[in-house]
Order: sequence, then structure tokens, then C-alpha cells
Amino acid sequence: MEQETILKEILHVLRSHSDQVNKRFKEMDDRFEKKFEQLDDKFERKFQQMDDKFEKRFVQMEQKFEKKFDHMDKRFDRLEQKVDGIRIDLTDTQKTTNFLLSKVAQHEEKLLQLSEQQT
Repeated sequence: MEQETILKEILHVLRSHSDQVNKRFKEMDDRFEKKFEQLDDKFERKFQQMDDKFEKRFVQMEQKFEKKFDHMDKRFDRLEQKVDGIRIDLTDTQKTTNFLLSKVAQHEEKLLQLSEQQT
């Protein structure tokens, strides 16, 4: 009987020790889980911050490009107006030149007629 009591006591001590070991493993597991969750949250915040930063930068670049394209469009419009003005001036100059050439031709013809009459 004493042997049975000793065995029961040993069994009780082993169970108690097993419970303590299980408790410590559970505590360690909980600490690791908490730490991993903290790290996960930290990385998630960092990635979100980076994503927000990149998104903001892309929006800024897009706005900057739009502004530059608008500015270039305005400059091209002004350049087109200048070219149109030069084209009109060249057309007027061509008409004036044609008119003057016809007058010169008329005067040369008259001079030729006058020189023929005098001979």
C-alpha cells in the first residue's frame, strides 16, 4: 500500500510538473503570438505609410505633368497663332509682289511701245 501511495504521489508530482511545463509553454506561446501580432501591425502600418507616400507622390507627379501639358498646349496655341499671322503676312506680300510685277510688266510694255514709236 505504501508503494501505491508513493506511486500516486509520484504521479501527482509528475502531473503537477507537466501542468507547470504546459503553463509555461502556453505563456511563451502567448508572448510569441503577441510579439508576432505587434510586428505584423508594425509592418502593416509601415507598408500603409509607404503606400500612402507613393500614392501622394504619384498624384503630385500626375498634377505636375498635367500642369506642364496644359502650359505646353497654351504655348503651342500661341505658336500656331503666330504661324497663322505669318502665313497671312506672306500671302499679302505675295499678292503685293504679284501686283507690282504686273505693273512693272505693264510699264516695260509701255516703254517698249514708246521706244518703238520713236524709232
